[in-house]
Amino acid sequence: MPLTIHSNDRYANNRAELSHQPTRARERGMHRFSSPEQAQRFLSAHALVCSLFNLQRHLASAVSYRLRRGRAFDCWNEAVTG
Repeated sequence: MPLTIHSNDRYANNRAELSHQPTRARERGMHRFSSPEQAQRFLSAHALVCSLFNLQRHLASAVSYRLRRGRAFDCWNEAVTG
């Protein structure tokens, strides 16, 4: 069987491109928005909802997590219905 060596050396010193990878990933998700302002409006609203439901499960016991999750859904239902 022939020996095959895959080298990534040509990318090793490309610090500019490597530093922009997270930004590029976010940009790919935003290409459906018609403008940066529309994307910002969506993301600012999404951040509020995300922080409501991001309960950091790894830091809470199961009982505490269920209680906080129930409160989050109650708050969400109240906000949506009115």
